[in-house]
Amino acid sequence: MGSESTAWLPEGVSTLAPEVDAIFKFVNLVSVILFAGVVLAIIYFAYRYRRKHPNERPLPIKESKLLEAAWIVIPLILVLVTFTWGFRVYMRLNVAPPDSYVINVEGRQWSWLYKYPNGATSAELHVPADRPVRLRMISTDVIHSFFVPAFRIKQDVLPNRYSYVWFQATKPGTYDYFCTEYCGTQHSGMIGKITVHTPEDFQEWLQNAGIPADMPPAEAGKLIFQQQGCQACHAVEASGGPAIGPSLFGLFGKTEQLQDGSSVPVDENYLRESILEPQAKVVAGYPPIMPASYAALPEDQITALVEYIKTLQ
Repeated sequence: MGSESTAWLPEGVSTLAPEVDAIFKFVNLVSVILFAGVVLAIIYFAYRYRRKHPNERPLPIKESKLLEAAWIVIPLILVLVTFTWGFRVYMRLNVAPPDSYVINVEGRQWSWLYKYPNGATSAELHVPADRPVRLRMISTDVIHSFFVPAFRIKQDVLPNRYSYVWFQATKPGTYDYFCTEYCGTQHSGMIGKITVHTPEDFQEWLQNAGIPADMPPAEAGKLIFQQQGCQACHAVEASGGPAIGPSLFGLFGKTEQLQDGSSVPVDENYLRESILEPQAKVVAGYPPIMPASYAALPEDQITALVEYIKTLQ
């Protein structure tokens, strides 16, 4: 089940998209009819009761009880219909089925991180088709907002408390999502893709999304780096990239200048400290915006990240 694309939104590919589109079209249709009626009435009255002679005085007009009742009752009916219909859709959008697949979502300046029940993490969202999915979302810094046009869902993501949204995708494919709450200088870059898999393909992706125990540390670190969305802030190539945080290319072994005027050699201990306590030694020229949430990473993953950064030469 889905809905066609419109001038405002792409094709709807969730179970609730047709209901959202239907009430949206209803409100727009009623608004157009009322607008046309008001404009036509203005034109008619301007012509019908125009002054035909300079000294003409208008005749008194007796009020119409039927007309007064009509412009009270008809708008009241429209408001009640819209409220009742909208409330039903609102409740369906906010009450997830009890068998929903729950994914934890972490928003931060300026990327998203998704954590799955089996422990896998990803910087992009992967979900199964034809199964309700519930997102449990929280922000590590400021207010963000998670918006998926194709699913017709939007939910603010707040610090220090959970917010929730759910959907059931109906068509495998790749769809855009956005942050629609201004959250800083790189707000417009806080975008991503949702990949909707068939149930079988999703299970295969989920099994391969974790980090194999026999993977070399540097390779595991590269995978963790991508899963955690670190590339949104740090460049890893000589050609450059994001300038939000210091470039990691050629970083290991050099001396880094700090905001307090001191300098520090970039060794393994410095890299580890910068992951666990990013505000301890802030690099000159960059704002202290790296979240402290990476301190929750297991020690083996932190070690793998350090090994990966060492290879960026």
